[in-house]
Amino acid sequence: MASGILTLDLDAVTRNWTALSRMGDCETGAVVKADGYGTGAAQVARALARAGARSFFVALAHEGAALRRALGAGPSIHVLSGHMAGDADALRDHDLIPMLTGPDQVARHFEALPDHAFGVQLDTGMNRLGLKEAEWQALSDKVLAGKPALALMHLACADEPDHPMNARQLAVFHRMTDGLGLRRTAAATGGILLGKDYHFDLTRPGIGLYGAAPFVAGEPAVRLSLPVIQVRDVTEGETVGYSCGWIAPGSHRIATLAAGYADGIFRSLSGKATLWAGDTPCPLVGRVSMDLITVDVTHLPQVPDRLDLIGPHQTADDLAAVAGTIGYEILTALGPRYERRYSGGAA
Repeated sequence: MASGILTLDLDAVTRNWTALSRMGDCETGAVVKADGYGTGAAQVARALARAGARSFFVALAHEGAALRRALGAGPSIHVLSGHMAGDADALRDHDLIPMLTGPDQVARHFEALPDHAFGVQLDTGMNRLGLKEAEWQALSDKVLAGKPALALMHLACADEPDHPMNARQLAVFHRMTDGLGLRRTAAATGGILLGKDYHFDLTRPGIGLYGAAPFVAGEPAVRLSLPVIQVRDVTEGETVGYSCGWIAPGSHRIATLAAGYADGIFRSLSGKATLWAGDTPCPLVGRVSMDLITVDVTHLPQVPDRLDLIGPHQTADDLAAVAGTIGYEILTALGPRYERRYSGGAA
């Protein structure tokens, strides 16, 4: 069965990173967790490293190990899940910086890798990961004696610029870290857009690299084209797909495409999504199944080999709005069966 083609414009990614970098006067890193938000962490990171990025962030130690193999020695690779049980070998062997998330991880790291670089996460109100203020007060002398490479906080509401939580968290972060000589980071994409008060020493854009919300001024970098594997004519009253999900109101031409919910095309898009043949919209009809979707192409003079689900006329955020989710979920759900292609960025 033919596969869909996921194309990433590495030049667009680099331009987005550069645009976000120019918003501040600090270092700009890059978050490439979840295999570069589903697009290919190695290719994205190499392109950004050529553009000047020197600090990268992943979620898990094994992601960091793969990224180190792709980047080689030099760039810093931070592991946001910190130092979990069983991580010591990967952290040491691949020169990864765990961002310690709590007292248990501080103890684990200092025991297993006492001379190995680390960072620390501080909980300023999100209540997910990080040392709370009382924990930080109790452990700060020990942590600071180990000379952490970075202190990090994460904003809960950065995509809502007027939310009072942003200012509250910023104040807590200042209270916990001012005067300690720490290198600090508080801003992912949304935080960068909040302004320089949130930039500190390092920013860490992730979703904004792809021109997705909240970086609405960014350049979309992703295209997803799905192969047409069969075209058939149906007559009035015939049904298409599981549960007779669509009933033809007249004579129609239906294209079957090789992609489905196993590839990250959510069932919630059934009967709602639009695909594109160049500049012409084509509605998805019937149910999204595991491997296949069906699209009404009656109005096309000629059916192309592929239709775009994400592209010039429909971004990941546009598709997310139809599915009732966010662009992050659309991108990270894109499955391994797609053929991934890269343009630009010395790809």
